[in-house]
Amino acid sequence: MPARLDFTDVSHAYERTPVLQGVSFHVEPGMIACLLGASGCGKTTVLRCIAGFEPVLGGTVALDQVVMSAQGFTVAPEKRRIGVVFQDYALFPHLTVAGNIAFGLREMPPAEREARVAELLDMIGLADRGTKYPQELSGGQQQRVALARALAPRPQLLLLDEPFSNLDVEMRERLSLEVRDILKREHTTAVLVTHDQNEAFNIADMVGIMKDGRIEQWDTPYRLYHEPQTRYAAEFLGQGHFLPGTLLGNGRVRLELGEFQPDSTLPWPAGAAVDVLLRPDDVLHDDASPLQATVLHRAFRGAQFLYTLQLPDGGQIYSLVPSHHNHAIGEKIGIRLELDHLVAFPRNPATAA
Repeated sequence: MPARLDFTDVSHAYERTPVLQGVSFHVEPGMIACLLGASGCGKTTVLRCIAGFEPVLGGTVALDQVVMSAQGFTVAPEKRRIGVVFQDYALFPHLTVAGNIAFGLREMPPAEREARVAELLDMIGLADRGTKYPQELSGGQQQRVALARALAPRPQLLLLDEPFSNLDVEMRERLSLEVRDILKREHTTAVLVTHDQNEAFNIADMVGIMKDGRIEQWDTPYRLYHEPQTRYAAEFLGQGHFLPGTLLGNGRVRLELGEFQPDSTLPWPAGAAVDVLLRPDDVLHDDASPLQATVLHRAFRGAQFLYTLQLPDGGQIYSLVPSHHNHAIGEKIGIRLELDHLVAFPRNPATAA
């Protein structure tokens, strides 16, 4: 059965340099979670602490309320029933695809082992590749074999360490969706580590943004994008620009682009200076709008252009526009805002006019 993971107030250090500082989160059975952050933020160390490869200096790691790690106590990795999919696949080159998948099933009766291998080969779409060797497969196929090998003994928890980083962008996109389907079919609790937000959003039910050994926000992908709780989370995810604004006495926010009503009360007094986050999908192209902005840059993305626009006071914003609206650099276009989620933070002096 899939396990619940509780990672509670965990601290860790390498040679007295703090790496994790009171990190806490939990993952429900059958849920896929992701730790997302830049290199050096501590996300891989979290994975190693869960697996038992690293001890913890404080806090606890528990599976189904059974403590696996605590200060001065560690259950050996091989006794945790945790599967791991590594960045470099780590397949055995001298074993066939079927042999790799069967590697962790040596104590299973032969008929059951063969049935489990056949089931997984079919699940990963390689039913006709069982007799091939890893070096005869593409990178994406090798990653699927690594996933099947980790899933074969039905682990309580699966850990994936940057599993798609060696693949090209198109393959990463497709494979991340395939992996999610496989994990859901197997009803496997999983924790993924990545620096790629597209991977995180494609595969995970819950995402934790990490910075300097702490979790900035643990939430659904939708809420992380539309309702970031910290300025770092807002800047780390997606693209966007901050525009200066002022809180009004009626709870609205005044921007150069007009007055807007937040979907929840902002915790600052009237007159407070704020920065309001505008995502590219908040800024709509509207030829009938009296509000004009000048095209500074444009990036063609097939179905869309990502325009960088300059407002009359010099501020800049992004706008995603269908690509049949082909505007030249220097051209003025009409825009309007559609702020379903108004995200604001106290004014950063660096952005003040």
